[in-house]
Amino acid sequence: MEGTINENQDMLAKKKQKHPKGLFLLFITEMWERYSYYGMRSILVLYLTAELISGGLGFSESSALMLYGIYTGLVYFTPLIGGFLTDKLMGLRTAITIGGITMAVGDFTLFAVQAEWGLYLGLLLLIMGNGFFKPNISTLVGELYSKNDPRKDSGFTIFYMGINLGALISPIVAGLIYANWFASTTPTGIEVFGFKYAFLASSIGMIIGQLTFNLLSKKYLGDIGKMPANDKAKPSLEVNEKPKPLTRQEKRRTTVILILACFTVAFWAGFEQAGASFTLYTRDFIDRTVFGYEVPVSFFQSLNPLFILILAPVVSMLWLKLSKTKRGDFSIPTKMSFGLILLGLGFMVLVPAVLATGSDASNTVKVSMVFMVVTYLLHTLGELSLSPIGLSLVSKMAPVKIASLLMGVWFLSNAAANYVAGHVASLTQEFGYLEIFVYLGLAALVLGLILLALSKPLQKLMHLDEIEEAK
Repeated sequence: MEGTINENQDMLAKKKQKHPKGLFLLFITEMWERYSYYGMRSILVLYLTAELISGGLGFSESSALMLYGIYTGLVYFTPLIGGFLTDKLMGLRTAITIGGITMAVGDFTLFAVQAEWGLYLGLLLLIMGNGFFKPNISTLVGELYSKNDPRKDSGFTIFYMGINLGALISPIVAGLIYANWFASTTPTGIEVFGFKYAFLASSIGMIIGQLTFNLLSKKYLGDIGKMPANDKAKPSLEVNEKPKPLTRQEKRRTTVILILACFTVAFWAGFEQAGASFTLYTRDFIDRTVFGYEVPVSFFQSLNPLFILILAPVVSMLWLKLSKTKRGDFSIPTKMSFGLILLGLGFMVLVPAVLATGSDASNTVKVSMVFMVVTYLLHTLGELSLSPIGLSLVSKMAPVKIASLLMGVWFLSNAAANYVAGHVASLTQEFGYLEIFVYLGLAALVLGLILLALSKPLQKLMHLDEIEEAK
């Protein structure tokens, strides 16, 4: 009997250590959504700037880069609206389905209508759909676990791997489709690219994700995510009780979050050159030939998720190892300053390349792809030093009564950064790549050093010791 009891206890312990099966359903759903988004995004500027006769829309490079910035900026803005509407009107699962279907239709519109009005309609549908999808699937992951479940952090890490797996695969598939499988050459020697078929592949990926999600949700999620948040919420204050104002410490922590959000705008404005100026520079000035095969431009946007999948566990182990040393781990502002410095160094790697090639696309001089690979590597290390650290900062320090608002502000910084990134990238057509890359690199380095100098004062304002005691 005692042996049976012990066996049952062991089985229960193992069951508690396993993640809910619903996590892997959400992993697959998010993987296909990111496949759809990054596949389309990786060729957007190329599609806009290609000539009409070559399967593009014939935009000027500066106009294409500006549109790219507006689109990616709105992608980070609409989740605020979508999240608000979901809380008021519908369950998480309904919102995810609405968002997924809308995005699938948006990608299909880009495939079916090769005209400017089709472009704008398709992008609008993608922006709207993302607003419903993006904030709610992450929230649904959190609802799989109780508030203090020790598996939650690990669960989000697994979910994050789904994001990067989709982001890794899609630019490769999109590149093969537009540049190889569906590309052709006219009798007069004009190359015609298969951009529209890459958009169709993104639409199909989104449909696969939604079919999987809706067919298996009942089995693996049960009733989780069916009800609107307002229907589940319980009033925390008595009828006559007034909400208490923020304490002095909470105001200081809020100030720190807002200060660091400003530095975050600068980081993402540089980082998001990946889909903008880096794409055009790679197309025109990077020698992409490997053993006689010309690597499609979009392949290079798979480098970031590839490096994340490889390096994220290493960086995580590094922070953990440092935390166990006598000196302890680096502070949050210090880590974020490293992110900016690594971003700046990445731009500096490209300076000798641009000095060799210039900025005139008619120049036949091309440089090794090693320059771009090293830049992506440094930028990925910068992202790992800043992005997850920033999200952790907000979740730890934001006062409960304005936690959602501050998380929204944090995402708004991404929206602003993407718009700035597109505007800055468009300036490469006027000033040249050298000036823009140098200015971006120097700005990131200077801001990184400023944040490093401010790290101790900011650390004092954060009062993290009090947060730990409260736990």
